[in-house]
Amino acid sequence: MPEDAAARSAAEEQSAFSHPPVDPDATAAYGDHPDQVIDFYAPRVQAAPGTPVPVVAVLHGGAWRSPYDRRHITPFAGFLAGRGFAVAVVEYRRGAEGAADRAGRWPDTLDDVAAALDALPALVAGALPQADLGRTVVTGHSAGGHLALWAAARHLLPSDAPWRTDGPAPLRGVVALAPIADFAVADKLDVCGGAARQFLGGDEHFAERRPYADPALLLPTGIATTLVQGRTDVDVPQAVAEAYADAAARAGEVVGLTLLEDVGHFPLIDPAADACAVVAEEIAQLAW
Repeated sequence: MPEDAAARSAAEEQSAFSHPPVDPDATAAYGDHPDQVIDFYAPRVQAAPGTPVPVVAVLHGGAWRSPYDRRHITPFAGFLAGRGFAVAVVEYRRGAEGAADRAGRWPDTLDDVAAALDALPALVAGALPQADLGRTVVTGHSAGGHLALWAAARHLLPSDAPWRTDGPAPLRGVVALAPIADFAVADKLDVCGGAARQFLGGDEHFAERRPYADPALLLPTGIATTLVQGRTDVDVPQAVAEAYADAAARAGEVVGLTLLEDVGHFPLIDPAADACAVVAEEIAQLAW
């Protein structure tokens, strides 16, 4: 990586992680494990009395590794709440037991995302009574972008997949931010230190598990989908998002791809960055 690109990426990451965590208005469990929780943020901008507001379910990134929990994305959640959304931030199990630097925990990570989204309607109704579940958008950043795309494609999973649903999820759409959206391309580019291969359990499981986890193999979803990607992203390069969009086109589905000039990986979730406002607008276009 060129020195100037590395310096720019580091500065963007520092800015994104410089914001203090934003405490939720409520937290609810969807399982017994400490990581099986959802944080809720009520809209900071109040609509007219009795007017329902859209729900944004947020899945954080961090290469599915355990050191990266939901705290780093809470400023982004607060930013969305400030835009008038009801926000639900999903935590999930990450990293292998005893190996914090390993990506994902098969099958627990996917178990959790499926369970959290299945539980979301009832939990939202209790925590955010002004929320309109009929206008739910799922968004996620990086590895969370993968999980958002996967969650919208569960009805396309192999018939023996425990997470498969009978039909498409009741979502207005998906906005995936610099997502690890195509495991073959991500693996070829060694994205996040080989995280995609680690997530699937290493060399011995990569091929057999891809049909159960790779969004690029789970198309067309029939759910409105937009990818937002920085052109100068060195963590999850533009080629990964483009590969997913190309796969969707081959499957007969149009996926939006918003490419942002002079933007790397972290400004998409940094409330101080212009790119974050673009993300909010993309969500609003699907939700309102």
